[in-house]
Amino acid sequence: MFIAFFEALKAAGVPVSVREYLTLMEAMDKDVAGREVTNFYYLARASLVKDERHLDRFDQVFGTCFKGLEAALADPGHSIPEEWLRKLTEKHLTEEEKAQIQALGGLDKLLETIAERLKEQKGRHQGGSKWIGTGGTSPFGAYGYNPEGIRIGQDGNRNFRAVKVWDKREFRDLDDEVELGTRNIKVALRRLRKFARIGAAEELDLDGTIRATARQGWLDVKLRPERRNAVKVLLFLDVGGSMDWHVGQVEELFSAARAEFKHLQHFYFHNCVYESVWRSNVRRSTERIPLFDVMHTYASDYKLVFVGDASMSSYEIMLPNGSVEHANPEAGNVWLSRLTSTYPHAVWLNPVPEDQWTYTESVRLISRLMEGRMFPLTVQGIDAAMRELA
Repeated sequence: MFIAFFEALKAAGVPVSVREYLTLMEAMDKDVAGREVTNFYYLARASLVKDERHLDRFDQVFGTCFKGLEAALADPGHSIPEEWLRKLTEKHLTEEEKAQIQALGGLDKLLETIAERLKEQKGRHQGGSKWIGTGGTSPFGAYGYNPEGIRIGQDGNRNFRAVKVWDKREFRDLDDEVELGTRNIKVALRRLRKFARIGAAEELDLDGTIRATARQGWLDVKLRPERRNAVKVLLFLDVGGSMDWHVGQVEELFSAARAEFKHLQHFYFHNCVYESVWRSNVRRSTERIPLFDVMHTYASDYKLVFVGDASMSSYEIMLPNGSVEHANPEAGNVWLSRLTSTYPHAVWLNPVPEDQWTYTESVRLISRLMEGRMFPLTVQGIDAAMRELA
């Protein structure tokens, strides 16, 4: 428990050392904090945090790691929080055991079966292969294993096998002000340039001013519109789920694109595009933008750039009602085809290393739908994608 807390602090960027961790363990061994959560919080903070700039991160990690601890200590019948106990039931099956577990037979069969289970099941269930529960091989539930199931009540991916996720999922917007460690991404994006002088005349035209002044005999100041990159870009960003692993890369790209393209419109989607997208992940459930509105608002001369790992169930691409989060009337490939037909200059940037693309069926499907215009999210890949768009 405490080692996990220590590792989580380091992962969050709090500079804790092994010496400080051992100091905390020594204090706990001597029962300095007693059984009071508040006392333990202040003891841990005093032992591990050296700079007040890291207090917020410490609080976030502490709240995540020790959620439920106070209630557990208050109840003598429960010495360990239920949340921790539940995760201890996670199954780690051998490859041979996994091979013995058969999928139910497709998305329609899964949805039909879970409807039956909901009618029949009367209470909580743990383990087993039929009921909705935890730690088993049933297609329905959390912290178990099944090659094709519906995930309910689990905090994140484990085996990347779920074809539906019945949980409230919260994503965050990408930061477009992240400091870049290199200018290479911006340099690669500059392959896609078409300069024009548009807008108000606010920039001093030095050569024009000199010529006019010489001709008139008095100072005649000339202004001109600023020279800008006139290329227009629609940026579609996949967020949440397996894309959480690639946030750093995508934020660097997003930040560079905002700096490079004056005419940039960005939208978020999850896994595959469907009938609507959104601009803010906080309000994605209430402020959706119909994809038809996007296609009717922005002309076909926009360059279309998708950014995503394309890693999902093939149902999400090929079938109606295949989305992992909602019942989509039309399949994802239908909407993808509409977008690429409207915007013929389109590419897909994938943060997954290119040598791993063949391992995932959905990546192969998306690449085929993009007519091979999928590029790795590397400097070389971005450079090649910009050449394709140009």
